[in-house]
Amino acid sequence: MTVILAIGGTDSSGGAGLTRDTAMAAELAVTVRPVVTAVTVQTDAAVLGVHPCPPTTVADQVRAALATAPAPGAVKIGMLGSAEAAEAVDLALPAGLPIVLDPVLKASSGGTLMDADGFGALLRRAALVTPNLAELEVLAGAGGPVEVKAAALLAQGVQAVLVKGGHGTGTKSTDLLFTPDGAVIPLAAQRLPVSKRGTGCSLATAAACHLAQGAALPDACSKAKRAVHRWLRR
Repeated sequence: MTVILAIGGTDSSGGAGLTRDTAMAAELAVTVRPVVTAVTVQTDAAVLGVHPCPPTTVADQVRAALATAPAPGAVKIGMLGSAEAAEAVDLALPAGLPIVLDPVLKASSGGTLMDADGFGALLRRAALVTPNLAELEVLAGAGGPVEVKAAALLAQGVQAVLVKGGHGTGTKSTDLLFTPDGAVIPLAAQRLPVSKRGTGCSLATAAACHLAQGAALPDACSKAKRAVHRWLRR
């Protein structure tokens, strides 16, 4: 049995967060150990409330999940909500476990969920960071083309960056995987006439699932892209 640790918030609308993580993982025959960082009160249109869990509670959940056999093969991190929660997660996670970090700064339905400088060491520990175009600009602290922003983020010590292209334009939705060795790997799919919440959660979770199943990073990202495309087509 393949297991991942999914760290994030609940979403009362069911559109994103841990609910979406679990649904995507189930499609890939992977079991989720959930760690709740916050309870959010959301509809598809708005964030009505955010109730963070104490950082000690978050850390205790991580340790309990890690102590349950079989051990998780990877970690997906979504909404953290605060620098204190990020630090608690960082201290609770062991070295060597692949981390996929979806840097949630705002909810799709509106509302700020995290400050850009709050991720701390987790940003550099992650095997993969998956920002959309807006998140990339904030995290990189640099202007210019996507390549310049991704290079600025890698220069901060990030191991690899998968820039999501869903908010772009054109007939193709192209994600770009940037690695520290200078490689840029495009992952393209036909742009679909559909908009759904939870696509970022789904992509990061699928990548974590494939890493836990033993895929190399480029292959895990490519398979994750295809998994999200299948879901959107349905």
